[in-house]
Amino acid sequence: MRIVCVGGGPATLYFAISAKLRDAGHEITVIERDPPGATYGLGVVYWDDLLDMLYGNDMESARELRAASILWQEQEIRMRGTDTAYFGGYGYSTTRATLLDVLTRRARELGVDVEHNREIATPADFSAIADADLVVAGDGANSRVRQLHSTQFGSRVKVGGNPYIWLGTDKVFDSFIFAFEGTPAGWIWFHAYPSSPGISTCIVECTEQTWHALGLDACSDSDGLRQLEKIFAGALDGHSLISQSRGQSARWLRFVEVSNETWHHDNIVLIGDAAHTTHFTIGSGTRLAMMDSMGLAHCLFEHDDLDLALKTFDERSRESLRQVSAAARTSKAWYENVDRYATGRNAVDLSYAMGVRSGYQAPWRYQTHLISQNPVWRRVRRHMATGERWVLARRRGEPLARRSRVPALPPTS
Repeated sequence: MRIVCVGGGPATLYFAISAKLRDAGHEITVIERDPPGATYGLGVVYWDDLLDMLYGNDMESARELRAASILWQEQEIRMRGTDTAYFGGYGYSTTRATLLDVLTRRARELGVDVEHNREIATPADFSAIADADLVVAGDGANSRVRQLHSTQFGSRVKVGGNPYIWLGTDKVFDSFIFAFEGTPAGWIWFHAYPSSPGISTCIVECTEQTWHALGLDACSDSDGLRQLEKIFAGALDGHSLISQSRGQSARWLRFVEVSNETWHHDNIVLIGDAAHTTHFTIGSGTRLAMMDSMGLAHCLFEHDDLDLALKTFDERSRESLRQVSAAARTSKAWYENVDRYATGRNAVDLSYAMGVRSGYQAPWRYQTHLISQNPVWRRVRRHMATGERWVLARRRGEPLARRSRVPALPPTS
């Protein structure tokens, strides 16, 4: 089968890998408009559930991705610089550029043709690839392929209310950090996590009212960056913010929620952000995109009839996405009302509100949350997480590595 993938992100690259592994006879081309190494955003996060799937699908790229990733432990919620609460757990992170590099090398190793500096943006561009047996559109939330057939897909695009900006910092965190700072204009916060040696990803967000009141809508890029560094000086320990994406200063954005009534039309199928987006506060975008990739490759392998394969993929994937999409919308709504939840609360109470934002929780959950803040219990939880991580790594076949000590917890005030 001749397959053309539009967009060179994780969704299309991993689909190409997955499809080639199932049938090396596929002739697959991935078309990317940007040069090699160019990417939006700094880091991506993922968890053991994705690693389990990747190891089961393609151990070669999974091992390389894990080797290039950083482990972070606990989630830390800070208010006003000094008031702190904690969630348990751990995760992995790497740069988006590293992820794309791993997937591109693996795809080419399997015989996939990856073309950079080529754009599919107009009907004339699309006509040049329309004779492919299958066109896989993974060209992001602003997919031009989807826009060319928006009526057939039943596309809906909704823009969120909170401005946010995707930055980096030379402050190296070892946890996933949420830092909330109160200003006379309202609350502003960032989500941060380590993404490469010496660099952490830092996503700053606030309500539109606060954004305007702080003058962030009108100031220059450099002045805005300095203002954010001043606001978050405590959380950043005086470190700098980095505002570079594709050689340009990062821009304030608003989350774009994309949904479609169907993900396939004729010989075109949507995957990843071209088909659906989930708010970044639940950290599932990369996982869902790669799940789409594996699911589509499996359906093509399972069914000789292309129409049946695409229909099966559409039905299975949209159904599995339903609960995640609902949780993402709830999470987005919570953050768009942070001022209501943060004002008058301490970090422990705010973190609890954040943790139960997706719905009803048993009454004893709050008492459990209070106990989990105890330094002794946090140390026990970290040791338990280390044991769990070791068992999962051995089960999926990660190379043996020397176990590191659980980092000491900072002294409590």
